[in-house]
Amino acid sequence: MSIRNGALVIISGVKKYFRRNIFKSLRFRIILLVLLAGIVPMMCMKTVILNSYEKRAVEVRTAEIQNQCTILCNQLGNSGYSTGSTSDVIRTELIQLSNIYNGRVMVIDRDFRIEVDTYDMDVGKTIVSEDVIQCFGGKGTSQYDEKNRYIEVTSPIPGAANGDVAGVMLVSVSTDSIIGNLSVLNSKANVVLVVVGLIVILGAFVAGFVMTKPFQRITKSISAVTEGYDEDYLHENTYTETMDISDAFNKMSGRMKALDDSRNEFVSNVSHELKTPITSMKVLADSLLSEENVPVELYQEFMRDMSEEIERESKIINDLLSLVKMDKTANTANTMNIKTENMNELVERILKRLRPIAATRNIEVIFESFRPVTAEVDETKLSLAISNLVENAIKYNKENGWVHVSLNADHKNCYIEVADSGIGIPEDSIEHIFERFYRVDKSHSREIGGTGLGLAIARSAVVMHRGAIKVFSQPEEGTTFTIRIPLTYVS
Repeated sequence: MSIRNGALVIISGVKKYFRRNIFKSLRFRIILLVLLAGIVPMMCMKTVILNSYEKRAVEVRTAEIQNQCTILCNQLGNSGYSTGSTSDVIRTELIQLSNIYNGRVMVIDRDFRIEVDTYDMDVGKTIVSEDVIQCFGGKGTSQYDEKNRYIEVTSPIPGAANGDVAGVMLVSVSTDSIIGNLSVLNSKANVVLVVVGLIVILGAFVAGFVMTKPFQRITKSISAVTEGYDEDYLHENTYTETMDISDAFNKMSGRMKALDDSRNEFVSNVSHELKTPITSMKVLADSLLSEENVPVELYQEFMRDMSEEIERESKIINDLLSLVKMDKTANTANTMNIKTENMNELVERILKRLRPIAATRNIEVIFESFRPVTAEVDETKLSLAISNLVENAIKYNKENGWVHVSLNADHKNCYIEVADSGIGIPEDSIEHIFERFYRVDKSHSREIGGTGLGLAIARSAVVMHRGAIKVFSQPEEGTTFTIRIPLTYVS
């Protein structure tokens, strides 16, 4: 019983595999497409050809019978059929016509009585039909009964007077010979269809394997990524699609390498930034411990230095926590505390807090508002972004310089611009300034006391609002940051 259950489980698994994998396989779909493209048109062509043959054969047979009937009817008219006499020669020809076409010939007089019947079954009987009546009007008829497989032709027998109809010749011919030929032709067509079908199937499998080879190579290359990055990029140029996939894969691979390098650099920078204050504090502490009877003044100086290092360490950790939190919740709408805020008042509050810092270096902070602006924002996160930009503008400014903050809006977005008269940013550094711990001038930055995370935090906060941040700068001429935030938040 357990073996049977195991077999059922295996069979069920195979069925699921086929349903899940085979029918979704590109190779299977290519084979199926080639089969449909090869066999279906052939079957349609076979049907069209056989139907055309049957129709054409019936038309030719009908035309032959009509010609024979016309000849015999003229002979009957010339032999004095209108007087009621039919020569033995014409009777023989009627019988011969009947034998040649394996049919039945009847001659009907004006009283609708059958005078001649090659089957000798209905002589003297009356026959009234639509075709016979129409033929007495002077126009012959023909029809093909496809169900009963016979052709029926009527032809008028001319009378003594011009245009007069003395009688009607009715011929019924079996189409068994045509059907027999059609059956033979159908058999041969089936043989051809089977042979060509086998060729198409073989070609379909070959095409399926050949056409999917590039995709198999792409799959192997992508699988190799899980084992480590390789400098050999993917170059599969067999098809336009594989070229597009190769380009996309190479871009993705390059991006992953860049991210991996960025991650390693970030870890290195974090370790360095956190280690520097700790190293300084250890040196100060060891200095105090190595000396006896340390003067109070020196002891207090060292403790102040240690306090500053602790404060710096705390600031780095807080910035890191803010950045990690933003990264973790960047795509989660419910972590955003979105409210309708008066942007004019929000910017005023930020500048009011930062003006005393600017005053210590005699830097003028100017706010220009072009119109009242109301937007749906997370006040805490956006305030952090604006504060970091304004703080940087103050820190990296010149003595007696200025910081200009402007607020504007259109029907869709609000724009916050922070411009300064500071030292500027070199062109080759602009694309890196939003990277974590990146500093244009490391020595100068350390003197100022920045953590290298301010712009990364600002960018993350703006992106969380589905906005954008741009920078324009020239060395020794100043820097301008522009933030664009949608007035209506879209989650």
